[in-house]
Amino acid sequence: MKTLKVCSLFSGCGGLDLGFELAEHSNFKFKTIWANDVHEACAKTHQRNFPDAQFVQGDIWNYDLKNMPNCDVILGGFPCQDFSMLRGDEIKRKGVTTKRGVLYTKFVEAVYLKKPMFFVAENVKGLMSANKGKAIKQIIKDFSEIGYHVVPPEVINFADYGVPQKRERVLIVGVRKDLNGSFEFPKPTHKGKHVPVKLALKGVEKAPYNNEHHKINPTTIEMLKQIPPGGNYKNIPKYKDKNWMSLIYRRLNPDKPSPTIVAMGGGGTWGYHYNKPRALTNRERARIQTFPDNFIFEGTPTEVRMQLGNAVPPLGAKAIAESILNHLHGKV
Repeated sequence: MKTLKVCSLFSGCGGLDLGFELAEHSNFKFKTIWANDVHEACAKTHQRNFPDAQFVQGDIWNYDLKNMPNCDVILGGFPCQDFSMLRGDEIKRKGVTTKRGVLYTKFVEAVYLKKPMFFVAENVKGLMSANKGKAIKQIIKDFSEIGYHVVPPEVINFADYGVPQKRERVLIVGVRKDLNGSFEFPKPTHKGKHVPVKLALKGVEKAPYNNEHHKINPTTIEMLKQIPPGGNYKNIPKYKDKNWMSLIYRRLNPDKPSPTIVAMGGGGTWGYHYNKPRALTNRERARIQTFPDNFIFEGTPTEVRMQLGNAVPPLGAKAIAESILNHLHGKV
């Protein structure tokens, strides 16, 4: 079996990396050999769960990418805050005009220098409309000019691939031009039959790691008691006329996928259990993101929440990885 070497930029806790390592194929397998992220807690989590990979913790702007090892695939979720639709208006969503927005150019540089067979980049769906559609066109152009065919980007709902969470993200897949560009995104396996959150959380109370309950204000407990499963702040009489984001005080619906797990925020953004008046534990968030119970997150509860909210669901990444392996079969 041939091992394909993976390097990971903006790796976070390693959701993309884990999904690729879980991919199944008779002739190939993926192995993470190098990763980078600026956050110390992400570095500690990644090192604990990928002990054989070299991890470079620090700002990628200050790293000479010539020192990155040669590899077959480069993965990365370059920072998405400036592309996110959560914050609404175009002024706040400056996209490629900000430093964070142009961090994708470090990803382009890494691909140019190491010439992997494939690359996979993940981002929020707001990338497709950022800068009135100019951001995604510029990104595709930059990769094309360094020798890659970019498969037309798609907005993937990971719930369609068995993830118990409605999580829509853009995936950009590039194929080195000498391999030809016939790669296709995998067909959804769970469209119309999404995995409900009650199945994902079955037996979670027995999971030994990252399962601590968060402190919760007694007044919040009383508010949550007024909200039915699947409801939100609109079910609280004093807030019913507010025009807040729908995730505020959102309780899970046990019979549907979870809403998108978010990385940060107070004011009722923690995500709440469907039949218990409390916030989700980080292990419950990890289950919803399809991390196995033996994947241990390092850092404070707030840092772990951040890692989980920014992560790519490994089960969704696995589907993409297996499509890449199928494309490579007979070509290398």
